[in-house]
Amino acid sequence: MKIERRKPLVSRIGVFGVGHRNYWAQFPGLLEELEEKLEYFCGRVEKEGAEVVRFGMIDDAMKAAEAVPKMRAANLDLLFCDMVTYASSATIGRIFSQVDVPIVLVALQPLRAMDYAHASTYVQLCNDDFCAVPEFLGVASRMGRKVHDVILGTLHDDPDAEKKISQWCSIANVLHDLKTARIGHMGHVLEAMLDMHTDPTALSRTFGIHVVQCEPEDIERFYEEKDSDEIDAKKRQILEFFDTPDPVSDPLTTKLTDDDLHVAARVAVALEKFIDAKKLDGLAYYYEGTEGTAKREVMTNLIVGNSLLTAAGFPMCGEFDIKTCLAMLIFDRLGIGGSFAEFHPLDFERNTILVGHDGPHHLNIADGKPVIRSLKKYHGKPGRGASVEFKIKVGPITMLSIGVKEDGGFRFVLAEGESKDGPIPPTGNTNTHGFFGDDLRGFLLRWVMAGPTHHFALGIGHHAEAIEKIADILGIECVRVK
Repeated sequence: MKIERRKPLVSRIGVFGVGHRNYWAQFPGLLEELEEKLEYFCGRVEKEGAEVVRFGMIDDAMKAAEAVPKMRAANLDLLFCDMVTYASSATIGRIFSQVDVPIVLVALQPLRAMDYAHASTYVQLCNDDFCAVPEFLGVASRMGRKVHDVILGTLHDDPDAEKKISQWCSIANVLHDLKTARIGHMGHVLEAMLDMHTDPTALSRTFGIHVVQCEPEDIERFYEEKDSDEIDAKKRQILEFFDTPDPVSDPLTTKLTDDDLHVAARVAVALEKFIDAKKLDGLAYYYEGTEGTAKREVMTNLIVGNSLLTAAGFPMCGEFDIKTCLAMLIFDRLGIGGSFAEFHPLDFERNTILVGHDGPHHLNIADGKPVIRSLKKYHGKPGRGASVEFKIKVGPITMLSIGVKEDGGFRFVLAEGESKDGPIPPTGNTNTHGFFGDDLRGFLLRWVMAGPTHHFALGIGHHAEAIEKIADILGIECVRVK
């Protein structure tokens, strides 16, 4: 089973082609052929689910000047410049200097190689996609403008080029949602966790998000509605999606109780109503409440609802860690999951380390059917109730921690590894065996010396390159630990 997204992925990507106006009169039919090539690329981007804004063929400085106000008004997340043939840098100068949108050059020629024995200037011009790339990058350097990538290859049957197009469309999804996201912040930092303190204004300045300050009462009032039909439907969803096994070795665990199921479902219903009312795209929280009150029951039983929401593209973070909530949002918009994680005990026999947390988790990257256990107490925190346990899918993984530097700026700390098959403790917490090369001790020492927050987002696949590009666009220091 898979949790469906609450909202579709969205991005607005601009595409324009560049050419040399002098060619059109010299080579009849060339402009039309190149425009067909440009349209083919636009269609390829649309297949990624992006909204494509077409700016047509720009073939001289006047056309570039006319395009600038349209590009600036289009609220773009990314701009592809399709180098369909040679073009002088006058076609891009105004755009470099006046359009503040991440730009990627695309040089995808139709032929893998020319038929040299039957070659013509016309055919060469149809495949001259790379010709002006050095000129464009030279002008970008002189203007102090960053070109974030060049997609180089062939227009058809080129897996490397296809992968790069997909990657940049996923990055556009990230950039779009960072600009528009409303992330809830509820409660307070655990007094003992000094690395959780985060300046909301700094988050808005760096990432573009808006931080919505929320109160526990905002959820509690929906919890008090007690809509039995909605709660029963949520119970059915939970029981269909999760296994509820007998306890194994941990005396804190029991088989899921009816009371814990009811509370988890009731809180999950209230949580969904709360985020709809606040129009949120994520939530970081920590609140204890007074023992015996409804507020404590609500705030200590968010784990099941959190995990369902996280899998639906709504990142949830415990322990008030809004930085890791953003890391999880980035991972989700890249389509790679995004569980809330930290390091647990090392396994020196397997040369792995347990990577996990007590919640929340991205259920769509689980290895097999996830489990719910009832816990008699949450270790280190108040309360008791249902908790989620599963392993991450076996295979490549990526981790991203967002730390705060001495000057208040942010730092990405990321690494790639592998999720290995292996037993996990049956404690009602999610864990997976993380393998990071033969020198596990060295890797972990390099990781902590990079200055991360102790939490991180955990996703499937190797995607450090995409995250480095996002950091570059946002102007954030990025440390890749190997």
